[in-house]
Amino acid sequence: MSTQVVGTAGLDRYFKISERGSSVAREVRGGVVTFFTMAYIVVLNPLILGFVQDADGKYLGGGDEPNLAAIAAGTALVAGVMTILMGVVANYPLALATGLGLNAFVAFSIATQMTWADAMGLVVLEGLIILVLVLTGFRTAVFHAIPTQLKVAISVGIGLFIALIGFVDAGFAGRGSGAPLQLGRTGELAGWPVLVFGLGLVLVIALWVRKTRGAILITILVMTAAAILVEKLFEVGPAGVGDDYNPKGWSLTVPELPGFGDLWVKPDFGTLGEFSLLGSFQEAGVVTAVLLIFTLMLADFFDTMGTMTAIGAEAGLLDEEGTPPNAERILVVDSIAAAAGGAAGVSSNTSYIESASGVGEGARTGLASIVTGVLFLITILLAPLVAVIPSEAAVPALVLVGFLMMQQVKDIDWDDVEIAIPAFLTIVLMPFTYSITVGIGAGFLAFVLIKVVRGKSNQIHALLWVIAALFVVYFAINPITNWLT
Repeated sequence: MSTQVVGTAGLDRYFKISERGSSVAREVRGGVVTFFTMAYIVVLNPLILGFVQDADGKYLGGGDEPNLAAIAAGTALVAGVMTILMGVVANYPLALATGLGLNAFVAFSIATQMTWADAMGLVVLEGLIILVLVLTGFRTAVFHAIPTQLKVAISVGIGLFIALIGFVDAGFAGRGSGAPLQLGRTGELAGWPVLVFGLGLVLVIALWVRKTRGAILITILVMTAAAILVEKLFEVGPAGVGDDYNPKGWSLTVPELPGFGDLWVKPDFGTLGEFSLLGSFQEAGVVTAVLLIFTLMLADFFDTMGTMTAIGAEAGLLDEEGTPPNAERILVVDSIAAAAGGAAGVSSNTSYIESASGVGEGARTGLASIVTGVLFLITILLAPLVAVIPSEAAVPALVLVGFLMMQQVKDIDWDDVEIAIPAFLTIVLMPFTYSITVGIGAGFLAFVLIKVVRGKSNQIHALLWVIAALFVVYFAINPITNWLT
């Protein structure tokens, strides 16, 4: 008994659990919720990377056939190790995994120009460059140079963004032929998966407003069970693509319980170490390689800044300048994760905004990240069980968290056009373009522009001039690439 008390006290001191107004139970619960909310990446990343052939006609892993199992194992391994590292080193409730958007860019814009090894080498270089920028203090200095209210706008924009992700992934909103978005996938709500999502949203709101402990986790588990029952009774099947498209199907994973003998799978780490650090410069040319690294770096650089700010704001961990505790450590781990993802052959790893679901469940420390990371490592062996959870059962949490993050909008001075217009562009362009980086870039450029035209250039931090110039290049990357090559 005495040993247990001492151990618990030591855990509390190291992670500052009581100091941040949390408890071990809340941290564990938050870590589990974060894992369930983002576990889809173990299934989705192989689908994005696994079916693309490189310039030599090879699939990731070097084979003539897709190797989805190896990509899934590598994805779970790096996510687990780096999320645990975030918890231990930075003591922050932030989970990491292969970055969505970044993985698609690597697959469709980079790997098609070179071998997979060369493409992953670029990812490793990008991560190492960002790590140097962190260790020299540049990345942290940039973070401090951003006006506090713009940081608030970033958090609000990300809240809208993840809510939209939830609605789209659930099939409640879809891309229409006559409009960018529409109700449902066909202009109307149809299919059992949408009903599962709708009931999940009702349940999580009801539990939340009644202040039920574990509201998000309860919702995910209950709706996963409901989804399994629905699939068993009605055989809904996947949404699919192309000729097999089924608008009434499950979005990402079909909730079917695997047989007992199929719960455990032998890990295949065939993608680990598949990278060539400098091969891309010879394969695609120096100019192309440099521009590709720049594009990767800028997206990774500011995505993480926005994510860690949003998580800190939701958790109440930011200081008066809008900076989270251990900011430099957070950025160091995130930079290492980018390089580690490339070295493991599964694309750049980055901080996940889905961590906000765990924060919404009470997580405030790195202990939650350790729980999430351990669950990712277990997933390596139990991937079929994780694949049971459909996005329709998990994403109601994202919609609720989007609302919680939206509440910060009141902290922006909407009567001051010098901050209101940049904040507005930051907030709306994240969901409208499906990109955190685009929203941040537009906000920064608008902030600098308005200061200049109002004759207040002297109020612009020197680093913001540099950032603005970099974002001009970022937005014009295609014509610049065509001109230089």
